[in-house]
Amino acid sequence: MTGDSLETVDMASKDMIFKPILEHGVFRFDCSVVHRKAAFPSVSFKNSKDWEVPIVSHDVPAYIPTCDCLQDQQVVTFEFSPGTSFYGTGEVSGQLERTGKRVFTWNTDAWGYGSGTTSLYQSHPWVLVVLPTGETLGVLADTTRKCEIDLRNEGIIRIISPTSYPIITFGPFSSPTAVLESLSHAIGTVFMPPKWALGYHQCRWSYMSDKRVAEIAQTFRDKKIPSDVIWMDIDYMDGFRCFTFDKERFPDPNALAKDLHNNGFKAIWMLDPGIKQEEGYYVYDSGSKNDVWISRADGKPFIGEVWPGPCVFPDYTNSKTRSWWANLVKEFVSNGVDGIWNDMNEPAVFKVVTKTMPENNIHRGDDDLGGVQNHSHYHNVYGMLMARSTYEGMELADKNKRPFVLTRAGFIGSQRYAATWTGDNLSNWEHLHMSISMVLQLGLSGQPLSGPDIGGFAGNATPRLFGRWMGVGAMFPFCRGHSEAGTDDHEPWSFGEECEEVCRAALKRRYQLLPHFYTLFYIAHTTGAPVAAPIFFADPKDSRLRTVENGFLLGPLLIYASTLSSQGSHELQHILPRGIWLRFDFEDSHPDLPTLYLQGGSIISLAPPHLHVGEFSLSDDLILLVSLDENGKAKGLLFEDDGDGYGYTKGRFLVTHYIAERHSSTVTVKVSKTEGDWQRPKRRIHVQLLLGGGAMLDAWGMDGEIIHIKVPSESEVSELISTSNERFKLHMENTKLIPEKEVLPGQKGMELSKEPIELNSGDWKLNIVPWIGGRILSMRHVPSGIQWLHSRIDINGYEEYSGTEYRSAGCTEEYNVIERDLEHAGEEESLILEGDVGGGLVLRRKISIPKDNPRVFQIASSIEARSVGAGSGGFSRLVCLRVHPTFTLLHPTESFVSFTSIDGSKHEVWPDSGEQLYEGNNLPHGEWMLVDKSLNLRLSNRFDVSQVFKCIVHWDCGTVNLELWSEDRPVSKESPLKIEHEYEVTSFP
Repeated sequence: MTGDSLETVDMASKDMIFKPILEHGVFRFDCSVVHRKAAFPSVSFKNSKDWEVPIVSHDVPAYIPTCDCLQDQQVVTFEFSPGTSFYGTGEVSGQLERTGKRVFTWNTDAWGYGSGTTSLYQSHPWVLVVLPTGETLGVLADTTRKCEIDLRNEGIIRIISPTSYPIITFGPFSSPTAVLESLSHAIGTVFMPPKWALGYHQCRWSYMSDKRVAEIAQTFRDKKIPSDVIWMDIDYMDGFRCFTFDKERFPDPNALAKDLHNNGFKAIWMLDPGIKQEEGYYVYDSGSKNDVWISRADGKPFIGEVWPGPCVFPDYTNSKTRSWWANLVKEFVSNGVDGIWNDMNEPAVFKVVTKTMPENNIHRGDDDLGGVQNHSHYHNVYGMLMARSTYEGMELADKNKRPFVLTRAGFIGSQRYAATWTGDNLSNWEHLHMSISMVLQLGLSGQPLSGPDIGGFAGNATPRLFGRWMGVGAMFPFCRGHSEAGTDDHEPWSFGEECEEVCRAALKRRYQLLPHFYTLFYIAHTTGAPVAAPIFFADPKDSRLRTVENGFLLGPLLIYASTLSSQGSHELQHILPRGIWLRFDFEDSHPDLPTLYLQGGSIISLAPPHLHVGEFSLSDDLILLVSLDENGKAKGLLFEDDGDGYGYTKGRFLVTHYIAERHSSTVTVKVSKTEGDWQRPKRRIHVQLLLGGGAMLDAWGMDGEIIHIKVPSESEVSELISTSNERFKLHMENTKLIPEKEVLPGQKGMELSKEPIELNSGDWKLNIVPWIGGRILSMRHVPSGIQWLHSRIDINGYEEYSGTEYRSAGCTEEYNVIERDLEHAGEEESLILEGDVGGGLVLRRKISIPKDNPRVFQIASSIEARSVGAGSGGFSRLVCLRVHPTFTLLHPTESFVSFTSIDGSKHEVWPDSGEQLYEGNNLPHGEWMLVDKSLNLRLSNRFDVSQVFKCIVHWDCGTVNLELWSEDRPVSKESPLKIEHEYEVTSFP
């Protein structure tokens, strides 16, 4: 049940009961004592007992939600004051500030997702609430079930999911960081990554042989482009059988790993959950013997189609299965495996429209996870539990190395076991822009180790797009390039010399910042603070910062990137938080690279610029970048250890706290305190004091000693800043953007004009604008002279959407005119339009006035899959075809909608009814009519009822929408969504 259907029901809300848990400011809410007892164990909490046991506290929650229970659904509502901003909700695409969005937590293989897609690969039923004062509250719906998070109304959070589940709130606290730290005490912090995992990763689906892998690795070294990791996608396997290697293309994985290690690279290999159903295949035989497979409702093992063909699926909800899998991983690691990539673990299943297994499949879960339950209960945590099993297997393999696991599917809490990425994105500018917000949302939901496929997974990046994406991607917590089979090569050198040089500079920046990244991850691991954070974290009270989407913070470091093809980052207006923010670079400024600022009062540690190959050596020089605040002070810290293993948990680490202070014309930089017993390397330290405008002063010394910097007079400093600014400006004027090669149009057809197209035949005269969603602007019935549609070019009229969101893809995209037949009087007039709505999907519409019945005009609409990636099993993301006409009411008080339902009941729907939804047997039986009693006319809309899943009547001021919705499902080339309907005006008796 969705929020829309619930809105039509009058429910008696009641305040939820609460108890303080865990620590100060944390509360658990339940609908009642009965609901509290009926709730399933928490899977998100690292210790589920933490939300069962109350603590002694006199705290009272600042916000108490209300609860309604209807038809097995629990509806929880929070109300906050106007000006409140919502964030979080995990991986979901779209804008950074979530107000106005609706999210559904249901892990989905969402190849080619768009900005309006409401379910992606992970589920985070979590909202970060930033109040107008800057105080911040966290709201967690602790349920593994499908959950709707409705943020469409300002200041309102509405959460809908099957009963019974608790709500956990954190705060309000004084800052968003404090909320995330409190959240981490419940769900755990990110695992401490090995240092090599923070370098650049190169991946493709697929490098088809060990020779090609070695060639890619050597090219990085020959071209002096920093990189640490090469990935092996699914084609390394023998017939896609997990834990095997193709004997011809990857005959000796240990030898390959050894060569990669000798060249300074780590090797990461993919493992999927789908195990080929094949007797004689040792994994299948072992799993069958140990009875580890998920079963159907009848008790037999579930068989689903994935890469190898028919597959069975391990039941990771059961400890016996997790142990079995972990031991397979342990043996697998002995082949020289440094990290493991868990993919397809939503779980994805091919050749079914749901793209996953049936919800009535049975899991034999452990009692502390919820016991024996059907798949609808465990679906959202399947990927997290697989990642947990893989992580535990790597721990078994070598207790002196930290595991590195990447997972596609996850749940809130999965950061304890795995990094993640933003899934199968597209090579376009919209996805570059969205990648920033998506990485930030994951960080705001407890998952700081994330990043996108740099350059886009599906489709071909242009040189400028790839270089720009590498520029900002090199600043993300997880940094990996990855591209789909069948696309052009997407390595950094694949787009020409100018793009290659920008990529080299971007990755050199990352490697100079590695000490800072590693320190941020240590802080995240120990405290729960984010690694990458939205700019408003610098000043949560400043409402200007809350919607900034092209920049982010790495601690005190601010990154501003351009996501516009035509402009470099230096040409954009940068909104800076209050205080001192000083621009700097690595003498590598370029229009396609982000602009960097350091906050006044901060010191960050950098690696020297010559260390770009393999892992960063701690025995070399260290650079301290210093930016003083208005009081002439700065501080910062550096975390160091062996870069791997667990010595840091036993004191074998060094945290150095550096401070800088200005007294008169001298700045002193020194160590204020240290933590840990790891020996400080003997090394020189290079201090760079920022002055502004990119200007800086340099000083050298030995690490641990006091370093003095003589500051010139104010006039000399001003001259240095002015000279630096002029040099930067001149450099940018003489440095051009990377070339953007021409993109060939995907469709042949007429050149679009900016003039509406007119269909004028029979009883109808229609005006259509192809360049904004193919919108029908007017719909004039000639015999009566009535204008049933009357809209502006940019709003209302007849629109079609490709999703359940109000403004989803399709309503604004430019349409191509594919066919136009308007010339012969008395013949059928028709117009065929197509709009690319992303993800390989096209919204196609044919409008025609048939010559044998000129009283009607017909619209045949469809969402068709043209180029859906194989990685999605041939199916698109979830889509819904929505027909959305806005009719003008000439006599609002005399107009109503009339129809007969499938069940035979008759309906009259008047304007005072607001919005009404009809589905099932309540659907109009193929026809509904908009009646104007004053005119004695009715506009009949006839449709194929087999194609329509629900109908909506929505009355507004002087208008009404009569919406037709298809079912909500993925489409393939063979299974488009269609709605065919027609309009006719007749007299009303």
